[in-house]
Amino acid sequence: MEPPDYPMHDRLRRLFSSTLTLAALLCGTIIFQHMSKLKAAGPGVGDGNSKVDKAGSREAFLEAYKVLMHPRCMNCHPAGDIPLQGDDSHLHAQNVKRGPDGKGLYALKCANCHQESNLPGENMPPGNPHWQLPPPEMPLVFQGKSPGELARQLKDPKTNGNKTLEQLLHHVSEDKLVLGGWEPGDGRTKPPLSHAQFVKKMREWVENGAVVPE
Repeated sequence: MEPPDYPMHDRLRRLFSSTLTLAALLCGTIIFQHMSKLKAAGPGVGDGNSKVDKAGSREAFLEAYKVLMHPRCMNCHPAGDIPLQGDDSHLHAQNVKRGPDGKGLYALKCANCHQESNLPGENMPPGNPHWQLPPPEMPLVFQGKSPGELARQLKDPKTNGNKTLEQLLHHVSEDKLVLGGWEPGDGRTKPPLSHAQFVKKMREWVENGAVVPE
């Protein structure tokens, strides 16, 4: 006995299958377009944030700028090849210079005096196992930079150490050399914001579009 013929059921099944295929294609197109927009915006910019607060981004960077220009940060980001010292940011004594890798020139290596931890006593050399200046091919200068100039420098991988904005946030959050700015040793001031406050402002700046204050 042959099975009954259900031509109407076959047509409905084919129509239903075609509808599902079309819906899947439309969803895929929408997702692709959304991801393309996020990629164009840059890593860490506006991710998961449908409302970008440009004014808030600008104000957040201006707060973070106070830390970046404080001697604990700026002294290791000088305009020249000589690191700076002290709360008055004077030129480093002993004729210390950046060198080809940022770790000192000839026998005057940073690690000779800057040990793995702070030496006891007022104004003694602060310590860190990675103490150095940025390398000469990308000196990342803070000294003398306006907020707008510094923001543009920090946004651009060609001038910020080849970092995405998300990697920049990781750097200011986790890098032990950055963290050392809040443990500078006796006789030195700390930045005007706590480390947690500084990271919060940097994240607000990035997540709201990394606006360049002019």
